[in-house]
Amino acid sequence: MKYFIIAGEASGDLHGSNLMRALKNKDSNAKFRFLGGDLMKTEGGEPLIHLKKMAFMGFIPILLHLRTILKNISITKNAIWDFAPDVLILIDYPSFNLRIARFAKKQLGLSIYYYISPKLWAWKEYRIKEIKQYIDAILCIFPFEVDFYHNHQYQNVFYVGNPLIDAMPDPSSEHPSFDVFCQCNHLSNKPIIALLAGSREKEIQDNLPLMLSVISQFIDYQFVIAGAPGIDPLFYQQFFNDQTPVKLVFNQTYSLLQQSQAAIVTSGTATLETALLKVPQAVVYHLTPARLTPILKKWIIRTPYISLVNIIAQKQVVIELIGAEVTTQRLTKELTQMLYNNQYRTAILNEYKEIQAKLGQRGASQIAADKIIQLLTNKG
Repeated sequence: MKYFIIAGEASGDLHGSNLMRALKNKDSNAKFRFLGGDLMKTEGGEPLIHLKKMAFMGFIPILLHLRTILKNISITKNAIWDFAPDVLILIDYPSFNLRIARFAKKQLGLSIYYYISPKLWAWKEYRIKEIKQYIDAILCIFPFEVDFYHNHQYQNVFYVGNPLIDAMPDPSSEHPSFDVFCQCNHLSNKPIIALLAGSREKEIQDNLPLMLSVISQFIDYQFVIAGAPGIDPLFYQQFFNDQTPVKLVFNQTYSLLQQSQAAIVTSGTATLETALLKVPQAVVYHLTPARLTPILKKWIIRTPYISLVNIIAQKQVVIELIGAEVTTQRLTKELTQMLYNNQYRTAILNEYKEIQAKLGQRGASQIAADKIIQLLTNKG
């Protein structure tokens, strides 16, 4: 069968590559066209559009790159028409993907499946109307999403497990020792605090400077930034100089977390990855300007929490700091608790175990591939 897959962000590239691998295991004649990144490239060849040219977030960046975005939409529509796939598989990235879904359903009548649903339960709930109109099935990755869609009278939704479980290092496998990791990355022997500032330039600009502001308060630790895929290393250099005691590593986020004592993480998929790797964390989401925080909380965010960790747990497991709440003082206080208060630290780690139990075992990508092929076969 022919599969057209769209992923516009780094996490989508990861999950898309795992899904492509699972589809190939199930369908020896699988052919792919896709929008994605380097991980999907290893499974299906050159992407039609690389995610580096797609990851725009926020009103101003979208406005500035509107010509590129419209060009990407046009290229994608033409490619779908030419490729004539058996199915269009969408991975998150809703602003772009729902526009493509509308075209593919109205113009071509394609089967359209959403793998990794848009987070409508958190914001932009009105998009449920487009889901009902254009999406034939949703393969969701959080158990509570099934009830969310059922409550909106959308029934063709299936929980397939969470693909992050598959992406995590196998707990039974060995990983480099702390000394080896530090030596390979030219780090000191001080314990590590990881900084995960986001996957997009705007997120990094808004959050990394505040993360770096606490460094002087923790001289017994070394701070290491996890470089985001698709972001030029030179981009990070505007935020620190040679005298700033911070290091930058790329393509080693999981290894970095495995070696870290604590982390400061911009809200997103990385919060759940940090939890699954058992690292106490403070979750931040700073906005520019900060005065938008009350508006964000009141009118945009539809859940009591912003981090996947707390949303899955349905209670506060890790502290969340939003907008003007993200200050050097608040971050310092939280890091101090996580590093030096053993009772506080242990409580977080125990809650992480409960979250992992809710998500289930490995195999989400294969389950999703099986469900996609089953749905297509039944339709035929």
